[in-house]
Amino acid sequence: MSTLRRVAVVGPESTGKSQLCRRLAAYYQTQWVPEFARFYLDRLDRPYEQDDLKLIAEGQLQWEDNKAKQSDDYLFCDTNLIVIKIWSDHKYGNTDTWIEKQLAKRDYDFYLLTNIDVPWTPDPQREHPALREYFFEIYKKYLKNHKYPYSIVSGLEENRKKSALNALKAHFNGD
Repeated sequence: MSTLRRVAVVGPESTGKSQLCRRLAAYYQTQWVPEFARFYLDRLDRPYEQDDLKLIAEGQLQWEDNKAKQSDDYLFCDTNLIVIKIWSDHKYGNTDTWIEKQLAKRDYDFYLLTNIDVPWTPDPQREHPALREYFFEIYKKYLKNHKYPYSIVSGLEENRKKSALNALKAHFNGD
């Protein structure tokens, strides 16, 4: 039995995180965890508030834990609590204590940071098309400051997948 490798895909809005997770999961024939926030916000009949972020974080972790039970080698997570923290800090000036505690407890083996070299795709849930570079730098700084292993993935579609695969193979010694 192999050890599950959790890979979190993080980055600014509209940088292809979901598509990359789908492609990597297909390549490795494993599971991926969709972004719970999309599911949650699609069903919300009002603008979201800071308290909703804790519920989104809880849902994300629950989905992740459920998918982990169905995975063997890799689990690709479309976002994680870093994304919720960075968003909360930006929008509300702070992050819920529960989210901070869970973030400190949850381990990932590797992070893929999606570059902003793909075109912006409008979406009702996306808020800041002009701030992608700003958020990209925040993600990069966060990963560096916490000494998390990561690689920046760039390129369009198949080239982005190849960039991610090269980073994963380099980090996990060819696996």
